[in-house]
Amino acid sequence: MQRLLEPEVMDTWEEAIEYDAMDFTEVNTAFAKEAIALGPKEQGLVLDAGTGPGRIPVLMSQMRPQWQIIAIDLAANMLQIASQHVQQAGLQQQIRLELVDAKQLPYEDGVFDLVISNSLVHHLPDPLPFFQELKRVTKSHSGIFIRDLLRPVDEVTMNSLVESIGDEYDTQQKKLFRDSLHAALTIDEVNQLISAANLTGVAVYQSSDRHWTAKRG
Repeated sequence: MQRLLEPEVMDTWEEAIEYDAMDFTEVNTAFAKEAIALGPKEQGLVLDAGTGPGRIPVLMSQMRPQWQIIAIDLAANMLQIASQHVQQAGLQQQIRLELVDAKQLPYEDGVFDLVISNSLVHHLPDPLPFFQELKRVTKSHSGIFIRDLLRPVDEVTMNSLVESIGDEYDTQQKKLFRDSLHAALTIDEVNQLISAANLTGVAVYQSSDRHWTAKRG
């Protein structure tokens, strides 16, 4: 099935609210636990690329209060919601939210001990600059944890995945999921990007019926 792009930035207030209303508690918690296992035991600087409503850095800060997390997104409305979550959790000293393009990071070379990203890559028309920037800003053996949707092999598989998410999601939320699946990458495409960016030591694998993961650490 060919890749069909969706908008790079979800930046209407309605889209941000709609996305934040979807219950990802279980998958976000699993993501946070796997990610922190790849980071430093003591203090560390972490980048969350495409933080959206900021729920994952909140979870990670609660598990690793000694870390500093810079959470970035290109959607101002998403960051506004993320700011509310950070303040409600009392984590303003640990999490810094910034309006930044993940393809053009304003950070120095080799500064991050861990870079994470959840569900960003499928939004990028050309994800290679993001992977190149990721290589530039991480230390040579820093942890990397990227997870995103996997593009189904055909329309039948995609329809089945959309139907499987359950009745708790409304028609618009199911459309968002379908569009995201259609815009997602395959394992081969991710491996090509990792290779082109010269990122070493990164394992890419299918981590669920609808996700791939790229991991180093």
